[in-house]
Amino acid sequence: MKNTKKISAAISAVMNYIKTEEEAIYIQSLAVPAVEPIPEAYAAAPVKLWGMSGRQAQMQMRNMMQMKTFK
Repeated sequence: MKNTKKISAAISAVMNYIKTEEEAIYIQSLAVPAVEPIPEAYAAAPVKLWGMSGRQAQMQMRNMMQMKTFK
C-alpha cells in the first residue's frame, strides 16, 4: 500500500512540474514578438560576392596546405 501511494505522489509531482513548465513557456512566447525587426545597418549592407569568393578561395588553399596536399 505504501509503494502505490509513493509512486502516485511522485507521478503527480512530475506531472505538475511539467504542466508548470509548459505554462511558463507559453507565457514567455506571448511576451516575445515572433519576428524581431532587422536593424537598418544590416538591411542596407550589400552582399559583396567577389569578396566572399576571395575569402573562400583563401580558406580552401589554407585547408589544402594543412592537409599537406602540396609538397
